[in-house]
Amino acid sequence: MAWYQEWFGEEYLELYSHRDPEEARQNVELVQSLFASPPRAVLDLACGAGRHTVALRDRGVRALGCDLSLTLLAQGRGLPRVAGDMRGLPFADATFDWVLNFFTSFGYFDEERQNFRVLEEIARVLVPGGRFLIDLMNLEATLADLREHETREIGGERAEIRRWWDPEQRRVNKLIRLGSPAGSTRTFLESVRGYTRDEVVIGLRWAGLEADELFGNFRGEPHGHDSERLILVGHKPR
Repeated sequence: MAWYQEWFGEEYLELYSHRDPEEARQNVELVQSLFASPPRAVLDLACGAGRHTVALRDRGVRALGCDLSLTLLAQGRGLPRVAGDMRGLPFADATFDWVLNFFTSFGYFDEERQNFRVLEEIARVLVPGGRFLIDLMNLEATLADLREHETREIGGERAEIRRWWDPEQRRVNKLIRLGSPAGSTRTFLESVRGYTRDEVVIGLRWAGLEADELFGNFRGEPHGHDSERLILVGHKPR
């Protein structure tokens, strides 16, 4: 079973509990400042538990979430969400005015062709002239600050975390080992392909999308080598 089919459950929610609704609201503020015209429909792609979907809908945006994890989709009942694989989205062509992909949800798959299939799907479901945002880790800064070992308390359990960079596969890996007081342990892997800005821009163009702006954080500052994030904003040509 692939790592992303095992990992995105209750343990994931505990580990990333600091990624909260307030952060989502700040993310959405940047989106609305950049995409001026009101959208007819917005896709929150790889929506997880739906915090960005909530932030969008609180601002009057007609947003729909899509994610593979049924556990995450079950959080926050009542939100409009659909289960689906981002390599084959369950939507008709030209359904959405915006497609938003937050929090490094691109680069999950081992085969490069599968990763770039996601970009093709974004292009397919966008209307001509539609806008997109893809939020990735900034690879240079991630590698410069990579914390190889960490221990935390998560939900009453001890979490031992090991991170490493695989230069051959160009993936940032995280091994999470959770141990309970009873002595049982569970191990999960998180593995994401790291991309340079040029790799993503070229991949977007290949998929039929154009990057218009690059930002280094959700405060709207320009992207640089030491930026927190690599945020690509663009459009589908008419």
